[in-house]
Amino acid sequence: MIDSEGYRANVGIVITNDKQQILLAKRYQQDSWQLPQGGIDENETELEALFRELDEEVGLSAEHVEVIAKTPKWLRYELPDYHIRRKQKPICIGQKQVWFLLKLTCDESNIKLDTHSDIEFDDWQWVDYWHPIEEVIEFKKTVYEDMLKALAPVLFDNQHKIPSRYSRPLKCVAITLGQ
Repeated sequence: MIDSEGYRANVGIVITNDKQQILLAKRYQQDSWQLPQGGIDENETELEALFRELDEEVGLSAEHVEVIAKTPKWLRYELPDYHIRRKQKPICIGQKQVWFLLKLTCDESNIKLDTHSDIEFDDWQWVDYWHPIEEVIEFKKTVYEDMLKALAPVLFDNQHKIPSRYSRPLKCVAITLGQ
């Protein structure tokens, strides 16, 4: 779904393990790494999109994870001009994302990247919480930084220091689900 401003609605997924590391995935047949994410279809709720994308991209279902938190508002990024498909209507100029923090509650052997015909990722690894900012494509870095800052207090029980290199002001605050 592309809104009237040209932003595609999207859910982002941060999966954490018992060591407070997060799952970073490598794009299929590319040398680029990112967190799982995907569009919200028409008439689909954010949670429905979350669980559909979780299944499609990493082979996990709702029974494999616990939803811990989400960002309370949309985080937006604009696409570089060379990524905008001007002949496609409506024109998409970027994405607006709501991010979910999930706790893996099953064995990591349940993570399967090849359960669907449209494979998104061909490798994954557990990384330090802040590492994805260094790996993601340049135009997504600010959203990743803002999202990780927003979710960190929930994951680390307000006991985690944000690295000084990410000391820009925080744009949003995480909310905890189910409490």
